[in-house]
Amino acid sequence: MRLDKFLKVSRIIKRRTIANEACDAGRVLVGGKVARASYNVKVGDVLEINFGTKTVKAEILNVSETVKKDDASLMYRIID
Repeated sequence: MRLDKFLKVSRIIKRRTIANEACDAGRVLVGGKVARASYNVKVGDVLEINFGTKTVKAEILNVSETVKKDDASLMYRIID
């Protein structure tokens, strides 16, 4: 699954266009490297997303095309 789509489906970022813009601006890192929106995510990848002054680090636990709202948070685990 594409990185921008994963961010939207998992509800880390609300809209896919916003996720795409964040990737293009270099605010999303996968494994410590800047990732493009077309990057193919897989289970075990560690994402780092910079939201202004706040940085969110998450590990991908599940990749699924469609997810119910209540189950979206089960797709990743926040790392401190």
